[in-house]
Amino acid sequence: MNIEQLHHLFLQSTGVCTDTRKLEKGQLYFALKGANFNGNHFAKKAIDQGATYAIIDEKQENLDNAIIVEDVLQTLQELSTYHRLYLDIPIIALTGSNGKTTTKELINAVLSQKYSTTATVGNLNNHIGVPLTLLSMTKATEIGIVEMGANHQGEIAALSEIAQPNFGYITNFGKAHLEGFGGVEGVIKGKSELYKYIRKTNGIVFINKEDPIQIKQSAEIDSKTFAPHNADYSIAFKEASPYVQLACNNLTIQTQLTGAYNAINVAAAIAIGSYFSVNIEAIKLGIENYIPANNRSQIIKKENNNTIILDAYNANPTSMEAALNNLSKQTSKHKIAFLGDMFEVGETTNQEHQHILNYANSLAIDQVYAVGPTFGISTPENNTQHVFLTYNAFAKAYKKNIPSDTTILIKGSRGMAMERVLELIE
Repeated sequence: MNIEQLHHLFLQSTGVCTDTRKLEKGQLYFALKGANFNGNHFAKKAIDQGATYAIIDEKQENLDNAIIVEDVLQTLQELSTYHRLYLDIPIIALTGSNGKTTTKELINAVLSQKYSTTATVGNLNNHIGVPLTLLSMTKATEIGIVEMGANHQGEIAALSEIAQPNFGYITNFGKAHLEGFGGVEGVIKGKSELYKYIRKTNGIVFINKEDPIQIKQSAEIDSKTFAPHNADYSIAFKEASPYVQLACNNLTIQTQLTGAYNAINVAAAIAIGSYFSVNIEAIKLGIENYIPANNRSQIIKKENNNTIILDAYNANPTSMEAALNNLSKQTSKHKIAFLGDMFEVGETTNQEHQHILNYANSLAIDQVYAVGPTFGISTPENNTQHVFLTYNAFAKAYKKNIPSDTTILIKGSRGMAMERVLELIE
């Protein structure tokens, strides 16, 4: 069976599924394989549960409605690209070291004010998530928004070939996944694979004009810029105490996001919305109604005039610095940081964790609690900094009452699950 025939079956189905625990009647089941699972073993179960066909790459005896292919993952990717071309709609792809998911959600919030949009769900942004996002688009979709994640060079190039975007945006180039990319220069090269694809296909990129790396890497590409002045879209940052405010077209846009670092994410959404002719009042409405979730830049108001900044979904040296800097600029009387280890930093991990403690010491932060195997062997700068090898050790030792009028930052890589701190301080 070729891709065109498979696509015909897909159009007659209710969608695709790769997990029998989430399968809905009428879907196509793709039997993906991983290090610890083999979807082929669940093909019969999928059919029994109501899948119309099971796409497998290992022959199964006595299995009706099975479609045997050479490689299920490759077939899923090829089907998604075929479907993307079949729909022939604008696709906006975005990647970057920090802020991808928040920016994607903001872009979706803005564009959905005027268009029927389909965007990546959560952070399903890899070699499986991107195809699933494309296949979730329908004839009703007018604009697709695809988030692309990577921790090695070559991945963004591959995802670009799958999604074939017309438009691209890179949030930034920071110290994320240094281990896989081989350093900051590797990050720049890897993320810029999106620029390379857009350049090759004569697409359009959106550029933060105040980011010299974006300007350099996007040379000779049709681009639309945003900045406070002298750009295609004039967008100015006003404040972030604690909520980010921006100004555009004589309007103040009040977000529900914290951190000056989020100002660029909001500005990108404003610029992209403006390019697609969403009027500024609708842009303002979309952004102001967006509420962050999933431990990303969430603001939680507590009694005693205390504010928690919960940003515990991910962390790297760049985002950690930005979060600490934002904490130090809050107007509350007290500031406390609860930090978890940063993962995938590579051979410089010890130095980067120590640098974070050193950096925190230079800021107006009252107390820092740093938790994890790497923070735990770092050297506190003074008696306001406390390090723990494990979360359990920290939880056992931490027996303090938070004073009133305190801003609290909770941040760490996902594997540290630093949101557990909420249980200790509430």
